[in-house]
Amino acid sequence: MAARVLGRLPRVKPFNRLQVILQHLKMSKQTDSTAELLLEKRGGAGIITLNRPKILNALNFSMIQQMHSQIKTWEKDPETFLIIIKGPEGKAFCAGGDIRAIADAGKAGSRLIQDFFRVEYSLNNAIATCKKPYVALIDGITMGGGVGVSVHGRFRVATEKTVFAMPETAIGLFPDVGGGYFLPRLSGKMGYFLALTGFRLKGRDVLKAGIATHFVDSEKLPALQKDLIALESPSTENIADLLNSYHVKSKVDLEKEFVLDEHMEKINSIFSANTVEEIVQKLKQDGSPFAAKQLETLNKMSPTSLKITLRQLREGASMSLQEVLRMEYRLSQACLKGPDFYEGVRAVLIDKDHSPRWRPAALEEVSDQFVDDCFKPLGSNDLKL
Repeated sequence: MAARVLGRLPRVKPFNRLQVILQHLKMSKQTDSTAELLLEKRGGAGIITLNRPKILNALNFSMIQQMHSQIKTWEKDPETFLIIIKGPEGKAFCAGGDIRAIADAGKAGSRLIQDFFRVEYSLNNAIATCKKPYVALIDGITMGGGVGVSVHGRFRVATEKTVFAMPETAIGLFPDVGGGYFLPRLSGKMGYFLALTGFRLKGRDVLKAGIATHFVDSEKLPALQKDLIALESPSTENIADLLNSYHVKSKVDLEKEFVLDEHMEKINSIFSANTVEEIVQKLKQDGSPFAAKQLETLNKMSPTSLKITLRQLREGASMSLQEVLRMEYRLSQACLKGPDFYEGVRAVLIDKDHSPRWRPAALEEVSDQFVDDCFKPLGSNDLKL
């Protein structure tokens, strides 16, 4: 279906009207299939398609700027009733931020390391506070920044192809994009476990964990999108009813037990510890195959990232999303000043040897004072939402 470019424009002053027209024209250009981000208006729906399939739709600075601006525009538009975000058909919704570009910017001393996180976290907040129902079709890999542009929306539709993870501790970062808000609010200590280990949830387990709100067969998503677009002036309840009607028809893995069910008692006990050292000690004492596997995983992660992450979630558990995003902006700037992020990107994305040399290399070498400093306010440079 062709994108509706202009439609009826709101009554505004001549100069502002010109701006609105230019915005609509810019949006129509973004429906070119080669663009990194496709922005369309179909019926009463604004549709965002992340379109960098070769690199799993990783978000760059231009994409997050455009998304933030467009969501704000659609939020004010009386003829836009819902926003849909999706990837192109393929293996990914969005594998995260373009961290290689961020690492290059950090090494070059570019302002991008401030601007990227500032705009990305503002985008996460815009999605969370959006007055229009926001529907994320998280079909395929959904990690890091891809979680940030979906989990804060009203509706998150997983499929049998969905793979969720917050794998940042493996690259010297922390589960940002509001991870400090949504992860500690998952059942028991599940969020702490997911944050520290980067454990992957797949398919219906993403729904069972409370990250998705609905589950629909991947092959049904085009029909679902068509039906969402066809809704006339829909309310949030109308959209929920339509999603529910698809959700109840899906039988994929319906009888399958949640992957973490048998381990939740251990997870709740072990990951309730006050320090990462205590978590490690409890895993050693447990001695089960599951505990041994998690211990092996944690031993590969950045010790600095693990300590920052545990505190981030413990503090975020009682904060508003806006407070969490401000805290995470401080942490992002601290991490980009240290060595582990650049070493993590080298080991995972550049040399791909998966043998990072963390500094410090051991948990006991990461002092409480150092962690405290990462959380300190940045004065006039703090994130403003």
